[in-house]
Amino acid sequence: MKILIRMVEALRDTFDALHQFWESKGTQRSAALVLVAAFLLTLLGVELSRRGLLPPGLSHMLGGNHFLAVNLAFTLVLIMEVISLIFTLPCSVSKAVGKQIEILAVILLRSAFKHLAQFPEPVVVSEVSEPLLRLLSDGAGALAIFAILGYYHHLQQTARPAILDGASRYAFATAKKIIALVILLCFLVMGSSNLWMGLNSEPMFDFFSAFYTVLIFSDILIVLIAQRYLPHFRAVFRNSGFAVATLIIRLALTAPPYLNAALGVAAALFAVCLILIYNRFWEIRRPAWPDDSNP
Repeated sequence: MKILIRMVEALRDTFDALHQFWESKGTQRSAALVLVAAFLLTLLGVELSRRGLLPPGLSHMLGGNHFLAVNLAFTLVLIMEVISLIFTLPCSVSKAVGKQIEILAVILLRSAFKHLAQFPEPVVVSEVSEPLLRLLSDGAGALAIFAILGYYHHLQQTARPAILDGASRYAFATAKKIIALVILLCFLVMGSSNLWMGLNSEPMFDFFSAFYTVLIFSDILIVLIAQRYLPHFRAVFRNSGFAVATLIIRLALTAPPYLNAALGVAAALFAVCLILIYNRFWEIRRPAWPDDSNP
């Protein structure tokens, strides 16, 4: 039993150390420099490729469209956001879902720039085309999600912790930190595998869709663990509802054009309605409910 406790404490301390490292100003400044450098170097590489100044293999990889630099920059931003999401998981289920919706909004923005890359350079819109409509759909969906998120975060500020007992909150947070470490390991393995496949000219899988599948299972696991600390209908429904929001986001990532933006907005609205109803009718407002001895 003591060995198990020490292992749990070691994993918890490892998570805290990684979290502190990631959130440090030095790490964030370095990450920002990497983003800028990658963007500028890709722009330079594409320009050299267009002028025939690169080796054939590298020139084929870069292509001749400068919007590749934008796509790469947004991909790196998404990777940073996913890492921040992993470190947000132990905070609260609602905050983690909010972060997932934020990532979806950025994915839609990146998709809009992908459609823009289908236009010739310089960009000239001579008629209403399919890429233009898809660009407008993804951009409008991202904007709608951004607006809904503003209200979602406002609702979070007015909510109280679901677990009032300090020891229970600490134990639950520790369990979620261990889950977050496992998800971080999955993230690194999946990312490395996808990168290796790309470098070897093999077809790459949709990383973010696959990662959201992992998040669905992790959300369900958190719901089951929460039963130990909040075995009440209101908590089960709330946490399960957030898992449903993650599922809708996962469907949005693989949905066809137009439907992906609609599903993204639906996921954001579902999360808002869930937390709004919970705060209005089910939030703990007294030391204990009549049928709850330990909320």
